[in-house]
Amino acid sequence: MSALPVAKQSARTRISGGTNASLILAGLIISFVLAIQFQRNLDYRADRSISQIEELAQLPRGEYLKPALLGYHHIGADVLWLRLLQVLGKKRNSADEYEWIYHTLDVITTLDPQYDYAYYVGGVVLTNLADRVDLSNQLLDKGFKSNPGVWNIPFLLGYNHYFILGDAAKAADYVAAAARLPDGPAYLPGLATRMYAEANNPDTALQFIQALWQQTHDEGMREVLAKRAKEIMIERDIRLLESAAQRYRDTQGRYPSTLPELAISGYLARLPQEPFGGVYKLDPETGKVRSSTHPDQLKVFRLDKRGKI
Repeated sequence: MSALPVAKQSARTRISGGTNASLILAGLIISFVLAIQFQRNLDYRADRSISQIEELAQLPRGEYLKPALLGYHHIGADVLWLRLLQVLGKKRNSADEYEWIYHTLDVITTLDPQYDYAYYVGGVVLTNLADRVDLSNQLLDKGFKSNPGVWNIPFLLGYNHYFILGDAAKAADYVAAAARLPDGPAYLPGLATRMYAEANNPDTALQFIQALWQQTHDEGMREVLAKRAKEIMIERDIRLLESAAQRYRDTQGRYPSTLPELAISGYLARLPQEPFGGVYKLDPETGKVRSSTHPDQLKVFRLDKRGKI
């Protein structure tokens, strides 16, 4: 009599085991189908992004497109801008894609020359993401001529000339032009004055970067600017430390063995903190200071890395 319950229990176990196996198999099949569908969506999005860029590349010049829109060129500019934003939403575009992006911006601003926001955003993207300051300046020069009362276009031209092209005097001219406009921020006249008097001064450069950061609302671009601000801080700190090491040598007849000696001996009130979380290192033979995170000589005022400070 005792075998009957055991047999029933074994049957239930087999049924339960079979059910679990079926559920597992069904789950695997569903997961597989979802994975395929997800990949198809990714492929579609990638293909769609490529097709969007190719469509922008096929745009006729704005001079030809504008009369074809029969007076609706402002609407055309808005539509193209929305299409362009979908492409700019990618993490990184290729060099060719940035050329096509510039072409689209040129078309948009020909259809609507007063589209000042397109000039500004395009100028920032072409400089900081595409590393094409030439295209950025072409777009911004066009925008400045068409919008002489918009302060942030000459301001961005000043940024390009100061940090990328290493022309502090011309950069100061642009910032001074921005300062003369009625809607320009109150800090612009002082910044222009300092740029004329203190070309390639890290403190001036920091003020410039911080001003641009305040005007930029894209989080990705803010991260780029924040990184460059830290690089400028390294340049400032290195100059400070090397100057203190030289004063130490002038009075002690040798460079300090370590950087803390500068603070201990009163040549510095305190040692600066390396902004990327690294440390500053002193060569006691030469008095030169380097950052552990940026061991090569910084070129924060020439970000194309072809020139010198």
